[in-house]
Amino acid sequence: MQVSPLLVYIIGFIAQAFFSARTLVQWILSEKAHKVLSPSIFWVLSLLGSILLFTYGWMRHDFSIILGQVISYYIYIWNLDIKGIWHRIPLPLRWAVMSLPVAAVTFMLSDAARFANDFLHNDYVPLPLLIFGSAGQVIFTLRFVYQWYYSYRLKQSVLPIGFWTISLIGSGIIIAYGVFRLDPVLILGQSVGFVAYIRNIVLYRKEKNCTPRQQDTDKTL
Repeated sequence: MQVSPLLVYIIGFIAQAFFSARTLVQWILSEKAHKVLSPSIFWVLSLLGSILLFTYGWMRHDFSIILGQVISYYIYIWNLDIKGIWHRIPLPLRWAVMSLPVAAVTFMLSDAARFANDFLHNDYVPLPLLIFGSAGQVIFTLRFVYQWYYSYRLKQSVLPIGFWTISLIGSGIIIAYGVFRLDPVLILGQSVGFVAYIRNIVLYRKEKNCTPRQQDTDKTL
């Protein structure tokens, strides 16, 4: 069944709306607190956006998008779990959400020849461009692997400065890939977060510089 291109783009833009909303909410809350925060709503919006963007990548036969979402999907769930949100969700819904990527990947690989033809030998995405886009998605997604490792060691969900630095690098590559693919969803979605990534780095550095001074002040009281 042929899917309307308009519907495909609508799904993509809604997915990016969730991702942009998570960034803006995190940014606003961090500005109010004068330090970088990792709010629960950030991870809820991340998971919802990931499900939709995975669907968009599937409809666009874009392997690089699918790859990026599969890597980060379960890290979103881990952060929701450590914040105590995940177990508030009804068990059947949790199982359904957990099984989505596994079911999708299993379905894709059930016909390996068709998968390779549709996603890896796509006339609309030449192999060099596919490799470039996939590299951008992997770098961009590695920020969540880094965030998970950093948070796991602290036993709490945080968004360290390395997360935002990796975000900037990966986002730049994805924007370039989106330009080559003439993909407004990727271009618009990544451009929105660029300013927030830079601002979080600034906030983090301000917080780090202020902490020793605050400690010195506390010692004199």
